[in-house]
Amino acid sequence: MNIIGQSVIRKDAWNKVTGKAMYTGDLETGNVLYVQKLISPYAHALIVDIDISKAMLMPGVHNIVTGGNLPLTGEEIRDRYPIAFQKVRYHGEVIALVVADTQKMAKAAADLIKVIYEPLEVVNSPTEALEENAPILHEQLGEYEKIPDVIPKPGTNIANHSKIRKGKKEKGWRDSEVTVEQVFSFNPSDHAAMETRCSLAEITGEGEVIIHSSSQAPFMIKRLISEYFHVDVGKVIVHTPLVGGAYGGKASIQLELLAYIASKAVGGRKVKIINSREEDMLTSPGHIGLEAKVKLGATRNGLLKVAEITYLWDGGAYSDKATDLSRAGAVDCTGPYHIENIYCDSLCMYTNHPYAAPFRGFAHSEVLFAFERTMDALALKLGADPLELRQINAIKPGDKTPTQVQLNRSTVGNLPGCIKELKKIMNWEEGSYKRISKSRIIAKGICCIWKNSTIDPNASSGAILTFNPDGSVNVNSGVVEIGTGTKTILAQMVSDQLKIDINRVYVQMDVLTNSTPEHWKTVASRGTLMAGRAVSMACQDAINQLKRLASIVLKAPAEDMEIRNETVYWREDPAHSLSYKELSYGYSYANGSAIGGQIIGRGHYIIPGITTLDKETGAGKPGPEWTVGAQGVEIEYNPINHRYKILKAFSVIDAGKVLNQRMAEGQVMGAMSMGIAFAGRETFHFDVMGRVLNPQLRTYRPLRYGENPQYICRFLETPHEEASYGARGLGEHGLLGMPAALGNGLSLAASTSLNELPLLPELIWRKVTEEAMP
Repeated sequence: MNIIGQSVIRKDAWNKVTGKAMYTGDLETGNVLYVQKLISPYAHALIVDIDISKAMLMPGVHNIVTGGNLPLTGEEIRDRYPIAFQKVRYHGEVIALVVADTQKMAKAAADLIKVIYEPLEVVNSPTEALEENAPILHEQLGEYEKIPDVIPKPGTNIANHSKIRKGKKEKGWRDSEVTVEQVFSFNPSDHAAMETRCSLAEITGEGEVIIHSSSQAPFMIKRLISEYFHVDVGKVIVHTPLVGGAYGGKASIQLELLAYIASKAVGGRKVKIINSREEDMLTSPGHIGLEAKVKLGATRNGLLKVAEITYLWDGGAYSDKATDLSRAGAVDCTGPYHIENIYCDSLCMYTNHPYAAPFRGFAHSEVLFAFERTMDALALKLGADPLELRQINAIKPGDKTPTQVQLNRSTVGNLPGCIKELKKIMNWEEGSYKRISKSRIIAKGICCIWKNSTIDPNASSGAILTFNPDGSVNVNSGVVEIGTGTKTILAQMVSDQLKIDINRVYVQMDVLTNSTPEHWKTVASRGTLMAGRAVSMACQDAINQLKRLASIVLKAPAEDMEIRNETVYWREDPAHSLSYKELSYGYSYANGSAIGGQIIGRGHYIIPGITTLDKETGAGKPGPEWTVGAQGVEIEYNPINHRYKILKAFSVIDAGKVLNQRMAEGQVMGAMSMGIAFAGRETFHFDVMGRVLNPQLRTYRPLRYGENPQYICRFLETPHEEASYGARGLGEHGLLGMPAALGNGLSLAASTSLNELPLLPELIWRKVTEEAMP
């Protein structure tokens, strides 16, 4: 039906562009109470006393909840009380919840709560956290419940230590003729999704816990609320409608726990908790920070021999998903290059900063900034072309990853081809540096990218197809529509495989955990792979049912049946056929008797062969495939005032198979924009007390619409054999190399080494000035 690869309009497009789309914040049924959070003004302090007496007397207040008698929570390490108890560990941590008739009443009451704090010494960076005399933020680290894969170090601020030990670093250094070493740093930042986080909760008289949440992980909410609060898992029902941007930040479970606690405090009544923009930036988990050291060894002709790396992750006050991020950073600790000897330590550090959630790219853009900047430093030292250096070291089928997985064409794709195409579309041979005038320099920066998914080995996805009486089909999958268009892709697969008009494929956008098949989480660019395989299985199941029923009616073998144009026909005589409409609810004979019933196809999928990592070497298979690519930017730089403009941004990515051209381009270009904002603008500024100084969009400064460059996007197609149609993950990859490419381009333009983010003109001025001083 030629539907695969076409720019099909998104199934959610009409409701979104007309404003009819419903998000969690829109779900205001009657008789709902409102929750206001009281948050800490300190990053590290003892809670000496909380006085709620005046607040409780406020009109409309139903209850106030403070810390104590609550379980420790955390997906990998249970180290966080949902409401702070005895101590606060970051600026913005929740101290109390006020439940009242209106949001205004709740806010007024929260302002009357008196808290006495005793400030404590602050840990303001990962390096500070590692110092011998640093305050220990979690004295009970050795006692916390945890999963086996996380490796904390009790008595320290190390929440997790992941090791990569491939080859022999001593041999690598002996074989090296040229070495470079670079250090890097950037602070935590925010996801800045358009929709702030929001949750509703109620507990029915039958004990059902009903949660409505803007989340990427409704099934994880269901499981964790059951585990934390000892509720039968079947009684926890989570509803997630459309999500207005997430980028990993809504994979963490936070407001859902607070909503449950608040509802329980008022006898199970429905409550609503929604973040203001400031609360979304301060209170809820953000984007992880990093301090890194990368040392590379190579031969004089540029062959990489060894990489020795230390990553210190700013995981913030609690582990949440930061430990998983540090593990993912270790998995792909280098760029996509063949390096026989790799020695990497990736440590997740507790600090007094907001704790970290996944951020689009899951630690890869951060790692690639450090590694790819070091690759440019190596090229400079060798006097080599940066693209040629990457070309001769590009990872290929037959090479092994840092976790010692041997790659083939299916699992790694074609990085040399991506580099070649980038060279062409950037007109690289015309030169990467051109001085136009005293105040104008044109420079180009490039990098290579790769990413694996690093997901749980037992992560699963399910799908159900139900036929309507007219032969049309409903698609039900647990993938959350967070803006990626995955559910439209699933509809295209159903249209192609069932040979049915795409306009007669209806997709359920909302997820309801008691009726929607489970999808682990909508993260890691795994929606199309996992849900796609589940949908393909469901399609085949439905086709088999249609053929079996048609074979009975047509009196021909089921294996001789074929489908096309919403009909099932006998291969030997296509005139003998039955429409989907005649079969979808069973077949009725002329005399009124009937056989069969509604066609319901089901499918499920778990990625095979995923393993945990060896704790000492990091050996293991973290995901099914690596998506590779090459990216670049072209900038205009003013060496007088150090301001710059990004003129063009380029991405060449091996997508395996492009399933929807415009949506693929949109995903990559949108991710590129996020990467440029992360690289050039977005950061939290902390004072000496660990407080965030810019928790508002007017001071946080995301990229504005008119500041975007021209985006140029190309795809290669080397199929991933495990995936439906060979498609590789694509949702995150446009972001991955933008910080590195911009850093490389600006370093060339300013003739200095820029190893900090964000790349503000002030930073460039400071670096240039420091180097000019005697």
